[in-house]
Amino acid sequence: MLVLLLAASLTASFAQTHLEKNGLFDADWRFHRGAAQRAEQPEFDDSRWRIVDLPHDWSIEDLPGCPADFSANHTPFDSNAISQVSGGFTTGGTGWYRKTFVLPENTRGKSVTLRFDGVYMNAECWLNGHYLGSHPYGYSSFFYDVSGFIDPGHRNVIAVKVRNEGENSRWYSGSGIYRHVWLTMDEPVHILPWGTQITSSVITPGMAAISVRTSIVNQGDRTVEVKLVTTIEDRKGERNGRSESLRTLGPGQRYEFVQELEVANPELWSPDDPALYTAHGEVYADNTLRDQEENLFGIRTVAFSPVAGFTLNGKSVELKGACFHHDNGPLGAKSYDRAEERKIELMKASGFNAVRCSHNPPSPALLDACDRLGILVIDEAFDMWAEEKNPFDYHLYFRDWWKKDIESMVLRDFNHPSVIMWSIGNEIPNRHTPEVVQTARELGDFVRSLDASRAVTSAVNDLKPDKDPYFAVLDVAGYNYAAGGDHLKASIYLDDHTRVPERIMVGTESYPLEAFQSWMDVIDYPWVIGDFVWTGFDYIGEASIGWRGYWQEQNFFPWNLAFCGDIDICGWKRPQSYYRDALWKDGQVSMFITPPVPSFALNPNRQSWSKWHWYDAVADWNWETYTDKPLEVTVYSSCEQVELFLNGTSLGRKTVNRETRFMAGWQVPYQPGVLKATGYHGKKLISTCELKTAQAPAKLRLSADRADIKADGQDLCYVTVELTDSSGTRNPKAENLVKFEIAGPGSIVGTGNANPLSLESYTLPERKAWQGRCLVIVKADKEPGKILLKATSEGLQPAVAEIITGN
Repeated sequence: MLVLLLAASLTASFAQTHLEKNGLFDADWRFHRGAAQRAEQPEFDDSRWRIVDLPHDWSIEDLPGCPADFSANHTPFDSNAISQVSGGFTTGGTGWYRKTFVLPENTRGKSVTLRFDGVYMNAECWLNGHYLGSHPYGYSSFFYDVSGFIDPGHRNVIAVKVRNEGENSRWYSGSGIYRHVWLTMDEPVHILPWGTQITSSVITPGMAAISVRTSIVNQGDRTVEVKLVTTIEDRKGERNGRSESLRTLGPGQRYEFVQELEVANPELWSPDDPALYTAHGEVYADNTLRDQEENLFGIRTVAFSPVAGFTLNGKSVELKGACFHHDNGPLGAKSYDRAEERKIELMKASGFNAVRCSHNPPSPALLDACDRLGILVIDEAFDMWAEEKNPFDYHLYFRDWWKKDIESMVLRDFNHPSVIMWSIGNEIPNRHTPEVVQTARELGDFVRSLDASRAVTSAVNDLKPDKDPYFAVLDVAGYNYAAGGDHLKASIYLDDHTRVPERIMVGTESYPLEAFQSWMDVIDYPWVIGDFVWTGFDYIGEASIGWRGYWQEQNFFPWNLAFCGDIDICGWKRPQSYYRDALWKDGQVSMFITPPVPSFALNPNRQSWSKWHWYDAVADWNWETYTDKPLEVTVYSSCEQVELFLNGTSLGRKTVNRETRFMAGWQVPYQPGVLKATGYHGKKLISTCELKTAQAPAKLRLSADRADIKADGQDLCYVTVELTDSSGTRNPKAENLVKFEIAGPGSIVGTGNANPLSLESYTLPERKAWQGRCLVIVKADKEPGKILLKATSEGLQPAVAEIITGN
């Protein structure tokens, strides 16, 4: 049995704009798309460059050369783009960023760190003309000590060159500085970046023994006596532990303080109750406060066993998992904190309790959200090692950079209570060879040297006994696509358990079409600790993997979305998500229609193993040209029985259970009106679902996900736009163009409709509806006030949404 104990912390993301400790450095950068010779030099004239705030992704923007007027030529998509199907036909290239700033004279002598949460990719950085270094990997965080190059009281210039060139990704990566940038100001004696690690050796109902390791450096020119005071507060703000340590540090010396504290009657972190504590660290040099840091942390135990499965705080937990890529749909790769938080909110609302960050470290904001909301995480490092999957991908840098990038991931994310496993790679080529097995051993051992409190895994496909040596170097074996489609046939999980009974397995990827068997394997086999569907959230790139499938070709254009997610890129549930509700939740009833004509053109060459699609199913009872013709109706339900009604007339009651795969079907001659499904336990009515025939669109309806947002220049409001008839029923066939106007302290930063073939601009203030709705994303400015968003469409009654921004 592998037993791991962790009390996890995360450095709070200080959002203040003043530059005292952690300064968010996202505002007022200048950007140029293309080459710019000598742009790294401070005197370079960037006055004609565009002003942008970070996070920024130029690949989601309209292609250069689009006309100034609104037209169909505004698009980020190009059938000839180098990225092709993999990148959703979007364009990368080279871009430059520059930022000019002045620090107060009183910051002279301070330690200054410039930190990038993520730049895709091949970032080269300069400060005042001094070359700071390069960072190839597009997903790991990195920082530079720039103390020697800053000139307080005078003009300073940061320049960043970003190169997303050639075929380098199997999915949409985005381009640019797509995550936050921070400028950190410290006294010479301070806590190092990612320098606090919190673990627990003993956890009982009455006490948790907490170990706090804090690395402190003296960058001053004299020897000082350093005192570290650490106090712990619970979520009510009450103190629950204190420790004080002393150490003399000479110039240039570093020291790791190890403090042992006790927390009485600990509240344990879990998905059901994500209890977080706060650790306050204060650093004194010669009795003067020089640095302080707040860390949120959670206390919990995790254990993995082929007999008991995965246990959290001693209780068995089945991992209801979702894989997803890093993009945020209409925003592209831009990693706004609210976009990451909303993604996790939607995952949890749909029944997921775990996510796998595929196939790279996520943004810090996403892990912060997982900690707050209670979602377990597999934190993954790489999609490839030394052997390429694309000619210009990370394999070119792996040998020189893997240790730095793994260290970045583990040290940055070490203290998040949500993270339960580190994944060292996904579907690494030639896993059966001794050379690759040895690399896996090196990576796994290095991860464990940094963090012995978590399990190491890796996702593996082509599951055959020749992968046994590779699996042997892992703590948990990641199985991609193990279930198989035949629920009467023994799965790979059972065969491998018979051969290697001590192996702990997790379904790191599964097909949507095999959702039933994938979950039954988790229920039936304790050594299978969970299942992670590909994917939980839809994404740009791998275009049409969820419809046309493999093999992919250029003629898939204009497809640009994967179309395989449980949740679409706008955040709306797709049919397979409702089916998963029936697998995971009690009392569920949902209903879908098989269109009489396929929703999209079929691919006669789709491979039989390509199963990332779902059934062609729509929540639509508007088929006026098919009156009296039979339509296939399917109900997904976890009730014991379901009954179908058309305009009040029963069409029969059917049993649903594991034998029926929690589905029931009818052939229903179409008549307009109301189609209703009801679910029963015995004779008790549990739940209902209705589809209504809609009349012609008559008006717009706006629904904001939040009425109040922060006036911080970063917060977002997601507004759903529905096209309804006069009675308020959404018309699922409406595709009218909707235009947007905004007044007040906010701006429109994205629009979308989840149509996988749409080539429309994501940045213009307009969008066609698809299936009767579209989405607009509003970003707050830094001034509080009232934002009015108006939506209009020719011939329809307009609508207005009010959003309040405040501090």
